[in-house]
Amino acid sequence: MPKQNDMLPLLAQAADPDPISKAVKAFRVRQPIGEVFIAVMDYKLVQQITYFDVRRVLRDTRDIEAYLGIQRPLNEKRVTELEHYVRFVDATFPTAIILAIDDSDYVRFDEDQNQLTLSNFKQGNARPDIAISSLCRVIDGQHRIAGLRAFKGDNFDVMVAIFVGIDISDQSYIFATVNLEQTKVNKSLVFDLFDLAKTRSPYKTCHNVAVALDTVKESPFFKRIKRLGTATEDRDFETLTQATFVSGIISYISGNPKLDRDLMLRGKHIPKEDGDTLRRLVFRNLFIEGNDVLIGRIIQSYFEAVKQRWPKAWDERGEGYMLNRTNGYRALMSVFRRVYLEVAAPGDYVDPKTFLEIFKRSDLKDTDFTTATFVPGTSGETNLRERLRKDLSADPFKRLV
Repeated sequence: MPKQNDMLPLLAQAADPDPISKAVKAFRVRQPIGEVFIAVMDYKLVQQITYFDVRRVLRDTRDIEAYLGIQRPLNEKRVTELEHYVRFVDATFPTAIILAIDDSDYVRFDEDQNQLTLSNFKQGNARPDIAISSLCRVIDGQHRIAGLRAFKGDNFDVMVAIFVGIDISDQSYIFATVNLEQTKVNKSLVFDLFDLAKTRSPYKTCHNVAVALDTVKESPFFKRIKRLGTATEDRDFETLTQATFVSGIISYISGNPKLDRDLMLRGKHIPKEDGDTLRRLVFRNLFIEGNDVLIGRIIQSYFEAVKQRWPKAWDERGEGYMLNRTNGYRALMSVFRRVYLEVAAPGDYVDPKTFLEIFKRSDLKDTDFTTATFVPGTSGETNLRERLRKDLSADPFKRLV
């Protein structure tokens, strides 16, 4: 059964009992597709005048598709993420939400005052013709609008682009242009931009570690990390993206990196952890202390031991090998906490020799780390992780299972 908002295009809501007009500052912009009004609205007003139109297809006797909407169903996970995001001190939606008003009779624009007036009644009528909540169809931005329901501050103005009187085919074209032709930003580039941040955060710490281990000659990751997610000029052996490298470390620093960043931007004190939380987030207190260097040294030591235990596999450049690539790295980082806590307390430095003694428990050979044994994809990563967990366990009986 469709949700109520999904049915709005098919079953129009009853008109409001009273006439409503909302005036906002706006500019008329002329583009090849036609006119568009660029306006600034308070987030509450945006929520008041919009509805989410899920794409629906009806077939008549001629089997012709009639498109009555183009907005995708709400992704509840995405909405939840944005509900948390809008509470952050530096929350921003710097790009416009795109709306469409089908009938120009509900819109008046004063060119001299740069004022756009939106109404629930047609020009010349004294009584409402529609519900104000049915006025604007959302072409792009429904998740941002839904996420703003959780905003508790005083001001959150939203930029909106409003198309008036354009037909559904043009609305579909705009939707496709926005959602299909834009290029997503590479995650590795996003992490690299944290280098410019003035405030500490788990992301900036992981970026610092990635940069250090990529540039130090003694590091097992020397010149092996794709800082921007793509191959670096004059390098021929970059086996990991910065995004992959960061994702392997950040889970040992924070259970909620975005919240930590927000607290630090607000100048809030983050207390140190102990007990089970610290055993899970083994780098947590080092991060709180600002000791990024020691985090990097521990990671360097751990992978130096990997390199010493399986030197050929770690330095292998040929096709078909996987220890020094994404699946190998992820599997090794997934068992890191178990290995580390066997020989140290959270925050303690461990030298490569100590890590190496644990890796020697495994009878895996250099030639075992191939995509024939551990196939590409999550299944190969999972198989290597489970093999390492069994081999490296401190319990000799588990290693015999």
